[in-house]
Amino acid sequence: MHWTDRLHRALIGISDRVNRLDLDARLLASSGVQLDRALFPLLSRLALNPDFNVAELANLVGRDHSTVSRQIVRLEQLGLLTRRSDPSDQRSRQLTLTVAGRNLLAQVAAVRRRKMEEHFADWNEADRDRLIELMNAMLDREPELSINRD
Repeated sequence: MHWTDRLHRALIGISDRVNRLDLDARLLASSGVQLDRALFPLLSRLALNPDFNVAELANLVGRDHSTVSRQIVRLEQLGLLTRRSDPSDQRSRQLTLTVAGRNLLAQVAAVRRRKMEEHFADWNEADRDRLIELMNAMLDREPELSINRD
């Protein structure tokens, strides 16, 4: 198998693993967080991409704009995020986590850290650091082509 095919397979495998709703449901339950598991990826992405708008978030999570828009309304009703006017485009609304949203994600992060430490327990620190370094180098490059679609 060509190295690009092996890399593609590995990336799809990682994407599949981190995007599984059943794993999110277990992570939320282990964290003591009561949240619809379909809403969790939106909060997680907003924490990493502050001030995204609905269109940017929908593109990032690979969902339809109207679906994400309805989910954003629900997250706002739950007090986990707010929408405000984008200073550069008054037609657009920036999404920002509230203190409650950040606290919820902090609860989940504590459990996620523990699970990741268990998963990588037999890796030495240098190997973990190298993995992170290589992944960040890959992510820092401009996305010239879609590597997650055939």
